[in-house]
Amino acid sequence: MKLTDIKKKLFNRETILYVVFGVLTTAVNYAVYYFCRFLDVDYRIANVIAWIFAVIFAFITNKLFVFESKSWKPAVALRELALFAGARIFSLLIEEGFLLFTVEVLHGNDRIMKLIAAVFVVIINYFFSKFFIFKKDGKAQPASRPETEESSDHE
Repeated sequence: MKLTDIKKKLFNRETILYVVFGVLTTAVNYAVYYFCRFLDVDYRIANVIAWIFAVIFAFITNKLFVFESKSWKPAVALRELALFAGARIFSLLIEEGFLLFTVEVLHGNDRIMKLIAAVFVVIINYFFSKFFIFKKDGKAQPASRPETEESSDHE
């Protein structure tokens, strides 16, 4: 594979938007996490609370802007939401396990360890979103697709 092919795969509309909304999702996650920690909530509980807010924000932005899944038909939206939540629960368990190990066993700083965990979580979440959650006709949705009657459905 040529370097230009790699650049096209990495630097396209979809991946750039995923990174932008990923940064915003991370900001939501961290804002809620730090607020909970400010209130002296245990870091494990604070992480779950922050996760809930971040997942809601990420689902909406990923659905509408990154993967352009415009249908709000109940069957489509509920399927996507269930898969999205399931994938996010999986990545939450990985993050929680990482935090428990690095904070409790290795005595690392929870805020720094959370940042490190975020890198792995972003990669895992992109993979699940692209290839399993926001797909059309058994295929991952293209980075950019023309508006069709089905893709512009706002029910």
